[in-house]
Amino acid sequence: MVSTSYEETVAAAEAVLREAGVRGWETALYTPLSGGTYNTVVRIALDQGRDWVLKVPPRSAAGLAYERALLTGEVAFYESAATAADAGVVPRVVHSETDADAGTGPYLIMTACPGAPWHAAADSLEETERLRLREELGRLVARLHAVTGPGFGYPAQPLGPLTSTWREAYTAMTGAVLDDAERYAARLPRSTAAIRETLAAASYVLDDVTRPALVHFDLWQGNLMLAGPPGGRRLSGLIDGERMFWGDPVADFVSLALFADMEDDKAFLTGYASAGGEAKFDDSVRLRLALYRAYLYLIMLVELEPRQATATDRAWARSHVSPQLVSALEDVESGLRGGSR
Repeated sequence: MVSTSYEETVAAAEAVLREAGVRGWETALYTPLSGGTYNTVVRIALDQGRDWVLKVPPRSAAGLAYERALLTGEVAFYESAATAADAGVVPRVVHSETDADAGTGPYLIMTACPGAPWHAAADSLEETERLRLREELGRLVARLHAVTGPGFGYPAQPLGPLTSTWREAYTAMTGAVLDDAERYAARLPRSTAAIRETLAAASYVLDDVTRPALVHFDLWQGNLMLAGPPGGRRLSGLIDGERMFWGDPVADFVSLALFADMEDDKAFLTGYASAGGEAKFDDSVRLRLALYRAYLYLIMLVELEPRQATATDRAWARSHVSPQLVSALEDVESGLRGGSR
C-alpha cells in the first residue's frame, strides 16, 4: 500500500465522495485499513447506517504489467459474482471510476462485509467448525465458477484483448510476468528462459479448458471474512477480487490451498461438488494446477521489486516461495514425462 498520512487519506476520501455526489460525507467517519500491498483502502461510516469501503490505487507506482487498471477487474468480479453469491457475502459496487484520467483518478466504493479475516480466527476454530466453513466455502466457490465470461484473460485487458483460447491467454499472462522479472531483475530460482521453456512445453494441456469461468485467484484466508460467535461462525465476506480473470476454475485451487495440496481439503471439495463444481483430479487437472502454481509464485517473487520489499519480506520469499516455484516447475516437468503434444 502506498504510504500516506491519515490527513491525506481522509482528504482523498472526501474528494471522491464529493465527486460521487454522496450526501452525508461531511459527517463521515474514516478508518484507514491495513493488510493490503497495493491500494489505499478506507472504511467509511456514513449516516443512515451506510458502511462502505473506498479503494484508491496508487497514481504513479511501479507495478507488474497485469496490474494496470486493476480496479476494472475488481468491479467486474463483484458485478459478475452478485448473482452467484449469497446476499452480502460479496461486496456490492456503490460507485466506481476506472478512468485513470478522471479528476479523482480511479476509485471504487463498495459495501463493507462484516466480520474479520479468516486467518485472524484460524487458531480458535474447532475442527468441526473449520470443516463446516470449508464446505460452505466450497459451495460458494462452485457457484462463482459457474459464471461464464466473454473470453479468456483479464477484464481490463492490460496484456491485450480477451482471447478465444485459454492457452493463448495463459501464455500472455506468464509471458508478461517473466518480462517483468527481466525488467526488474527479479531474483528467481531458475532463469526466465528455462521457465518459459518449461511452461511452453506443457501449454497443450490448457486446451482442455473451453469455458472462461470467473476466477478470483486470491482466495487465501486474508480475503475470506468470518462473522458470528465461536462455534457458530459463518462465511460473511469474499473480498479483494481485483486480481480476477476469466479462465480455468482450477486456478482458484492454488490460493485456496496456498503452499498445500488441494486434494487433501476433503471438506471444501465435498461442498464444491455438491454445488456443481467439477473436482476430479485427473492428469490434466494436476498438470494445469502445477502451471497455475508456477504463475502465482512467479507473481509473488517478481512483485517484490516494484513493491521495494523489505529485507525481511525478501528473506521470507526466498525461504518459502522460491522452493514452491521450483516444486511447481518440477511437477510440470513430471507431468510431461508421458510426452508432450
